[in-house]
This record gives sequence, structure tokens and C-alpha cells, in this order.
Amino acid sequence: MIKAIVLSVVSSAVLLSNSARSGDFDNYPALESVIAELSTQGLYNKEQLNDIFFEVERQQVTLDLMTRPAEKVALWKDYRARFLTPRNINNGVAFWQKYHEALEVAEQQFGVPQEIIVAILGVETRYGANKGRLKVIDSLTTLAFDFPRRSEYFTQELKNFLMLSKEQGLDPLQVRGSYAGAMGYGQFMPSSWRKLGIDFDGDNKADLINNPIDAIGSIGNYFKENGWQDAPVIALQANVSDTVNTEILSRDLTTNSTLGTLKSQGLQLATALADSTPASAFSLEGDNGTEYWLGFNNFYVITTYNRSIMYALAVFQLSQALKEAKKADEQST
Repeated sequence: MIKAIVLSVVSSAVLLSNSARSGDFDNYPALESVIAELSTQGLYNKEQLNDIFFEVERQQVTLDLMTRPAEKVALWKDYRARFLTPRNINNGVAFWQKYHEALEVAEQQFGVPQEIIVAILGVETRYGANKGRLKVIDSLTTLAFDFPRRSEYFTQELKNFLMLSKEQGLDPLQVRGSYAGAMGYGQFMPSSWRKLGIDFDGDNKADLINNPIDAIGSIGNYFKENGWQDAPVIALQANVSDTVNTEILSRDLTTNSTLGTLKSQGLQLATALADSTPASAFSLEGDNGTEYWLGFNNFYVITTYNRSIMYALAVFQLSQALKEAKKADEQST
């Protein structure tokens, strides 16, 4: 009788073990397809991939955050306040001073102003202080297979992440990042890291998680490859006349008008730029009511990093605050 009980317990344990080993995404045909595809590339075999995905956990927090990102639910005045803080500005100046040589080289090589690169790091991770706490493979797998609206995109990012892990010598079960699967100082998605991440300090490795110098160079490279131009103005705040035509306001993430046309429709600007300069006008709710802004080419290049006008404006305004604070600090010493 005792022997029978023992055998029953052992059998139950084996069944539970086998069931648990299936993981949260067992019997997902899409996952089976990913495993089959990756195993044919030679970086992993099926057993290795099955072992990895056995450890993966579905993250409801990832799905919740994906449906209500701050850029879509917050007002501009509240969103801006998250980044334009004395602490974030002071820490940004300190980061800038510490890595000024790498930032100077990046500006010379890619044409991207140093303050823009520093501001990206300040908005994304507070200069590396907050790179994300979720396992990247958990987030990407959850979004690939349980977020239908963007399943195709995140499936590709999941595959890129596994390839990147092998290429960079990373343990795919240990890398942590954002709820969307972005990683490191600059929060690069896996495909962007593989395509545009660069070794900027000469150690033969593009380490965007632990190496701020590689992150600096990679951000500069990212913007250059996405159309950054040598232009004096990124964005301008405008005043409006009583006869402003609000139909000129746009939410498109591109320049779809010209400076001259926007001025003729009631936007008042103090600028020497030619009327033929491509631009778009948009409005946001600030501390003192509606703000009217013009975005130029490089403003919309910033939105390729995060598809949001508020994001790009936060980066721009932080960059200007950093530039002013650094200048004041240098003048006082």
C-alpha cells in the first residue's frame, strides 16, 4: 500500500513537472513557428529554444502598459514635468561633463548636437539609472503572442532579441529592460541595436547596456541614419493671431507644410528661416493653456525614436535646459 502511494505521488510529480515545463506559451502555434525558424539558422537548436521558452512568463503588466503609454494618456504639462526637473537637468550636466569627449566625437561624426544625445538618455533612462526591470524576453514574448494589434512587429523583435543575445554573448533569460523590450542606456529595441548599435570606444563590442560611450555613439548613428540634417532649428514656439486657422495644425509625424504657409495662416514667428522651410504646426496643453509649436525636419527625426510629438518636444526642451545649465555651470567656475 505504501509502495503504491509512493508510486502515485511520483507519477503525479512527473505529470506536474511535464505540465509546468510547457511554460506559459505552450501550444502557441506562433511560438512553434518562431522556434522552427530560429533553429534553422544555426544559432540555437530546438532543445535550447524550448528550454529558454520554458522559463518565459506572460507579463500582464506589459499588456496593461502597452495599452496606456504616458505619451497617449498624459497632458503635455504633466508629461513635460516628468523630465524637466532640476535633478534630471543637474544629473544630465554631470553626465555631459563626464563623457564630454565621446559626445564631442559623436557630434563631429554624426552631426547630432551633444545636448540632444544627452537629452535622449535623460528622457529614456535618467542617464542609465533606470534601464528597466522586466525581463526582455518575457515582455517581447507576451507582446508577440498576446498583443494582436502589433504581433507581427514584436515577433520580429523577439527573433532579433534571441539573435542579438547570441551575437553579444548575453543570457536571454537575464537581460532586463522596458515593458516594450527596449534595452540599455538608450533603450534600443533589438532590431535597432543589431542594425544601428556601434562600438564607439574601440573594444570590438557594441555594448549598449553597460557602456555609455557605445550608447552615445549609437544614438548619434541612429539619428544620422534616420535623416538628421545640419539645420539650425529643431522646434519653435509660436504666437497666434486672432485669425489663426486651426486647420493648419497637424498630428502627422512629418513636415507637411512650409514656414511661409503657416505664417500666412496666423502663426507669428520670430525667425530668419526662409518661408520655403518645411515645417508642421501642432498644439499641446501646457501650464498656461494651449501652446502652439512648429516642428522642423530634425524634430520629426526625434519622433522616429518614439512615435510621439510630446516625446520629441520633451527631448528638445530638456536639451535646451541642459545646454543652458551647462553654460551657466562653466561660467561660474
